[in-house]
Amino acid sequence: MAGHFSSLVAVPEGHAGRVPVSVLTGFLGSGKTTLLNRLLGSQDLTGTAVIVNEFGEVGIDQDLIAQTSEQTLLLANGCLCCAMRGDLIEALERLRSRMASTLSRVVIETSGLADPGPILRTLTADPAVTRHFRLATVACTVDGILGVSTLDAFKEAQEQLAVADQVFVTKLDTLGGRMPDALACRLAAGATQARVHLEAGEFRGLLDELTRGRPSAEDDCPEGPLYRIESRERSADARHTSAVRSGVIRRDEALPLKALQAWLDLLIASRGDDLLRLKGIVAIREHPDQPLVIHGVQHLFAPPERRSAWPTSSRQTRIVVIGRDLNIDVLSHTLDVLASRHRRSETAA
Repeated sequence: MAGHFSSLVAVPEGHAGRVPVSVLTGFLGSGKTTLLNRLLGSQDLTGTAVIVNEFGEVGIDQDLIAQTSEQTLLLANGCLCCAMRGDLIEALERLRSRMASTLSRVVIETSGLADPGPILRTLTADPAVTRHFRLATVACTVDGILGVSTLDAFKEAQEQLAVADQVFVTKLDTLGGRMPDALACRLAAGATQARVHLEAGEFRGLLDELTRGRPSAEDDCPEGPLYRIESRERSADARHTSAVRSGVIRRDEALPLKALQAWLDLLIASRGDDLLRLKGIVAIREHPDQPLVIHGVQHLFAPPERRSAWPTSSRQTRIVVIGRDLNIDVLSHTLDVLASRHRRSETAA
């Protein structure tokens, strides 16, 4: 019987026409609302709707957002990563109905205690959502002063960081604009596939992500951080690294589609619980001019998107894998074995 990913390949999902959704996460007190206020003050964000999730019976985050309007929805008394996923789907539908002709993007500000994984699963794999919306980017705020101690103490903070595409280090004005070396080490270990922005950059990175329109296939698989950290700093703080690992699998030769299907089905079946996020752009041998874009969270994957063309002259497969206690070398070797086995079976036939 076909696995989860194999069952999706027959009907690649289109990309055009769906509203991009950006998830803004980060631990309690890390500066999410401050960042959101800066973004909403921009004239470039016309048509942006905001969903604010706050944990507790009385929500005040909506009152702390300077640009609140009918385009802002507050989901209080619960956490989107827990029992309120149905509320998230309903909120997205309400926004789509209310702003049918003007809605251009949605920003979800999560609770500071949220595990973003279930939220990402909803955005990438729930048919009620994926018909009209698509995941654009995941941003995470990290406290420049308390970030290290927070990451040491709270699993939620580690997982918020691990799945981020963009990391924004906040409160650096009190430190002369410089990120502490200890925090740089933690980000190097915990957010190796994210672009790291310092507060001095005025958070332009996320604004660019939200306003550029539909991201290209190249954007779906970022190449690494903007803020580079020397290798000596990475090793100096190795004792603090968590069980969350990330890496990039690259291939210059196009992969047989059935080999990719078999590899992803095996990964989902054997390590799905530990797979925090997977995203990639893949060269498929059967359609070398049309890259396949894949997104998944734990056991659930969105239908793959076949793009009409490569965004650059490079046609290299790049698959980012983020998870708990995953050995990227083993996963890469398994992909090679399956690809070789498929090629041999075709030759024998």
